[in-house]
Amino acid sequence: MPTSDQLVFSVEAGIATIRLNRPDVFNSINKPLALALQQHLRACQQDASVRAVLLTGTGKAFCAGQDLAEIVDPNSPGVSEIVEQHYNPIVQLIRELDKPVVAAVNGVAAGAGANLALACDVVVAKESASFIQAFSKIGLIPDSGGTYFLPRLIGMQRAAALMMTGDKVSAQEAVQMGMIYKTFPDETFDNEVVALVVKLATMPTKGLAYTKQLLNASFHNNLEQQLRCEADYQYRAGHTSDYREGVAAFIEKRKPTFTGE
Repeated sequence: MPTSDQLVFSVEAGIATIRLNRPDVFNSINKPLALALQQHLRACQQDASVRAVLLTGTGKAFCAGQDLAEIVDPNSPGVSEIVEQHYNPIVQLIRELDKPVVAAVNGVAAGAGANLALACDVVVAKESASFIQAFSKIGLIPDSGGTYFLPRLIGMQRAAALMMTGDKVSAQEAVQMGMIYKTFPDETFDNEVVALVVKLATMPTKGLAYTKQLLNASFHNNLEQQLRCEADYQYRAGHTSDYREGVAAFIEKRKPTFTGE
């Protein structure tokens, strides 16, 4: 079973908070933490009371990627097995989760830590945070979906350069190149993140899930296929309780109260 002290998990007011909790090693990921993260992402999917998920870190870092002490352990599986068993399931769970997932990057996000953040639906960061595709520095290739998401976010040239050089990208630069959504000042970061996640948790959850599914589909659909998908999902959205509430609130000139149904 996953070790609970590797990760802090809580659910309150429709928000599930997943906090990586290995601050002494900059929240680098080992097997217990990876399995705990998988477990709690699955729990978020199954818990109808959860309407938004917040992924962040404890201490000075968001996540420094793989714990290299685990890799050099002679009893540890190989690098490719670690990727397949630990990281790939996490990325798939994030993308398949029918709720918005916000990565709140509270410090450095390096290697797999950076790419797990980029797999989330919305990424915000402290102004002092940074992102590093650190794989080339130890002779490895970017994993955890990095070669999939990063070129789609910032273009092939920039993605290739950052992955090959391992150059550090400041949070402000990440916003400018379209890698992340926005930054918040360090001193107001926690409050700004809470406000953002509360907003998402009180919006039409099914509509947001359909939006996420359409964005996922857009990576492989052509225009005709995507238009058909939009029509299909609009039909589904138009039959939700939140749609009826949204229209009624608009007509009655009041703030809607969405239930996620």
